Amino acid sequence: MDFCPLCNGVETAAVECPNCQATLEDQGKITDYFDDYSAYMDIDMMKMFDGNRKSLEDHECLHYFYCTNCQHEETRTISDSADGFS
Repeated sequence: MDFCPLCNGVETAAVECPNCQATLEDQGKITDYFDDYSAYMDIDMMKMFDGNRKSLEDHECLHYFYCTNCQHEETRTISDSADGFS
C-alpha cells in the first residue's frame, strides 16, 4: 500500500454494525494481531500473509473492525482511493 488513510490518521472510518447499527471501531491492520512482533514487521512483507493475495499489488490495507456493543467483528479492505474503501 502506498498510503493507508486510516493507518496514517488522515481519515476515520464510519462503519455501521450490521447487527446493532452501532459504529464499528477501527482496531488497525489485521496483520498487527498475528503475533507479538508482527506490528513491527515490514508492512509489504506482512501483506503476503494477510489473507488477500492481491493486497500488495492492489495497494490495499486490511483493517480489523470491532463493535463494542454486540462484539461483532469484521475485516474491511481499505484502499488509497478517495473514499478509503475498495
